[in-house]
Amino acid sequence: VQLQASGGGLVQAGRSLTLSCAASGKIDSGNVMGWYRQAPGKDRVMVADVTSDGTANYADSVKGRFTISRDNAKNTAYLQMDNLKPEDTGLYYCNVRWGVVSEWGDGTLVTVSS
Repeated sequence: VQLQASGGGLVQAGRSLTLSCAASGKIDSGNVMGWYRQAPGKDRVMVADVTSDGTANYADSVKGRFTISRDNAKNTAYLQMDNLKPEDTGLYYCNVRWGVVSEWGDGTLVTVSS
């Protein structure tokens, strides 16, 4: 399984970014795709995830600002990030999991300036 993340960048606070994660390889249809953030000097934390039937889950800090979605035909997940804040800065990692399997992509850097 390979995960290709894209869409990071440098933006000013209040602006928007959209991250994409394309998964390839042998992937179970009942998977969960998600985004995690690792800020400098901190642990990796869940930002949002979405099941194959579209049920989404968000960290409290991003509720109302971020929207996760997916295209099952393309095995691709998206993270629409609106009203970005400096505390959203970090490396964003894509994850896909099912059963005991958990695969990670390389991070994409999001930097939000104040």
